[in-house]
Amino acid sequence: MSHPLPPLTALRAFESAARHRSLKKAAEELNVTPAAVSHQIQILEDMLGVRLFRRVHRGIELTASAEIFFPKLEEGFDCLRQAVGRLRDHRGADVLEVGAPPSFISNWLMPRLHRFVTAFPDIDVRVSTRVRQFPRLPRGPRGDVASVMGWVDEVDVLVVFGNGGYPGMRVDQLMPLTVTPLCSPALLEGDNPLRQPDDLRRHVLLHDDRGVLYEGPSFWDMWLEKAGVTGIDTSRGPHFWHSIPAMEAAVACKGVVATTKELARLDLATGRLVAPFPLEVRLASSYHIVSNEPASKREVVRLFRDWLGKEARTA
Repeated sequence: MSHPLPPLTALRAFESAARHRSLKKAAEELNVTPAAVSHQIQILEDMLGVRLFRRVHRGIELTASAEIFFPKLEEGFDCLRQAVGRLRDHRGADVLEVGAPPSFISNWLMPRLHRFVTAFPDIDVRVSTRVRQFPRLPRGPRGDVASVMGWVDEVDVLVVFGNGGYPGMRVDQLMPLTVTPLCSPALLEGDNPLRQPDDLRRHVLLHDDRGVLYEGPSFWDMWLEKAGVTGIDTSRGPHFWHSIPAMEAAVACKGVVATTKELARLDLATGRLVAPFPLEVRLASSYHIVSNEPASKREVVRLFRDWLGKEARTA
C-alpha cells in the first residue's frame, strides 16, 4: 500500500533545519519566520507519526528517526539543486530564445535587432524560425492555434501572424496589418502601365496565401472588393504560402502581389517595390507576441517584449 508524500514545503523546512541544526538559520535560508519553520515541521511530524527534533540547550538535535530520515532527504534536495543548476547552466539566465516566421525575421526583425543587442549587450539572443506546415493543419483559427501551441514552449518569445487567440499564453498584439498591391516600379510603365485598380486585369496576380489560410478570403479578394473592382479572376496566378517568395516574385517583375505592406518597408524604401495605389485594407489578423506564463515572467523576456512594442510603434 502506497502512502502520499508529505508536502514539499514541510520536507524543505525539515531538510534545512536538520542541515543547519537550527530553526533560526533555516528560517533565514527559506526567507520565513522560525515559527513558520516550526509549524511545517510539526505538520511533517504529525503526518509521519514520529518526533524529528529534540530541543537542547543550544538549539535542536535530530532524533533517531530523523537520523534515518535526513540523509536520503538531503540527497534528494541536493539532486534537485543540481538539476536546477544544470538547467540554468544550459539555458543561461541571460539567454533569450526568439522564434518567428522566416518572413518576419528577414523583413522586420533582422533590420532592427542590432538596436536591442546594442542596448542589452549581456543578453544572448538566439533567433530560430520554422516554416508552418499548412497542408497538415486545418485552415482558420484551429490551424493557427495548433501551430502556435506546438511551437511556443520551445522558445521564450514567439512572434506569429494570426488571430491572437492562444489559450493560457501571454499574448500582446505587436502591430496591426494592412494589405495593398505591391509591384516592381517597371510595371508602372510599359505596354500595360498600372495607373488604376482596373488595370490589374491585364497583369499576373501573385498570391500571398496567408489570407486564405488565416482570414478566409484571399488578400486579393479583400482588396479588390474595397477598391470596388469586379470581373477580375482572382484564382489565376501563382500561389505562395509565405510572403517572402511572393514579394520576391513581384521584385522580379513576375506580377503584382497583394500582401502586408508592413513587411515590405525595406523594399519600398529602396525602390525594389512600389505601392501603385493608396488604398490599404486592414486585416483582422496581425502579428502577436506570444510567451507561455513561466517564460513571460523572466526579466529578459519582459525587456524584449517591451523593445518589440517600441520598435513597432516607431516603425
